[in-house]
Amino acid sequence: MISDDLARALRDSGLRWDPAPGDQFRIEAEALSEEVFTLSHMVIEPRTYDTGTVLNFNGTTEWALDNVAADEALWLPREDQLRELLGTTFETLRRTDSGFEVSARDTDGTSRTHAAAVVEDAYAHAVLALVRQATH
Repeated sequence: MISDDLARALRDSGLRWDPAPGDQFRIEAEALSEEVFTLSHMVIEPRTYDTGTVLNFNGTTEWALDNVAADEALWLPREDQLRELLGTTFETLRRTDSGFEVSARDTDGTSRTHAAAVVEDAYAHAVLALVRQATH
């Protein structure tokens, strides 16, 4: 699972989250910060209103939650979602003795390698580099 720090860095870089079933997230409130929630049609559903997207908790009286604004949640993108965000810039994923390396092309076509102990973090570093290049 992606680290919270990298998930925050992706969010803070401007990466937009469109909540969908299967997505995982944390609620950034101290009492729930260690819990990972998964969107599901039956339990937690994203509902979009004119004022924004709300994550609606169905039948979770044990937490006394009805809903939370999506912008109060920290999206924890999966490996496949991060790879999809890289699109055609993605080149390779390689397992190493210390973890994983993701190679992707920069916006100028230069190949760069991003390493991390966790595969999602390696992908997140590559996505973050791409987003930062695109916005500068």
